[in-house]
Amino acid sequence: MIKLSVSSRSDQGKTVKKIRTQGLVPGVVYGNSVDNQPVSVDKLVFDKIYRQVGESSLFDLVVDGREPVKVLVKEVQIHPTTGQVRHVDFHQIKMDEKLTVEVPIKFIGEPKAVKELGGILVKNISSIEVECLPKDLVHEIEVDITGLAEFNKGLLIKEIKLPQGLKLISGGEEVLVVVTEPRSEAELEELKQEVKEDVSKIAKVEDKEGKEDEDEEKDSSDK
Repeated sequence: MIKLSVSSRSDQGKTVKKIRTQGLVPGVVYGNSVDNQPVSVDKLVFDKIYRQVGESSLFDLVVDGREPVKVLVKEVQIHPTTGQVRHVDFHQIKMDEKLTVEVPIKFIGEPKAVKELGGILVKNISSIEVECLPKDLVHEIEVDITGLAEFNKGLLIKEIKLPQGLKLISGGEEVLVVVTEPRSEAELEELKQEVKEDVSKIAKVEDKEGKEDEDEEKDSSDK
């Protein structure tokens, strides 16, 4: 079980700027029958662990050296221009209570319609919402797409085999993945023109860092 150590904090509002200058990320721990606990975590350590667990894997969180508790990363706020983590929410869970979680999809294999007919693979959905007990939670769900042999005949979410203990919440009739016919040269040229137009219309993003800090702390206190 992966373990992450964090420190409690009392800083609120714009004072979180000081925390970030020290290489830390502000956050909050919350859950059923648990008081909200503002915390801070080493940015580099969190980045490394977040790459491993994402938002669908349990791990141990140690606050101020106390007994570890089981948590999920519930939400990570990213700065719109720098891409840096600004705030993180840790959801403390109970092992005997079911969770509703978005679990990533991992496609394996190469569809026959792509390999033999030159089709284009279109992935419509990257994760699905499931319900399960914490012990049954998986990091990702593998979906074998080798059998897709025809154009425009997609695989529905309800058709995939879920790991034991997982229950699909909704969206069973949605197309998870499909293979479409190859684009013509005219279609490819039109697509290039559309991309050029979109790039020329990109506006500059204003940096509202101070306002974001206040919003982050307000959102955390409302949980």
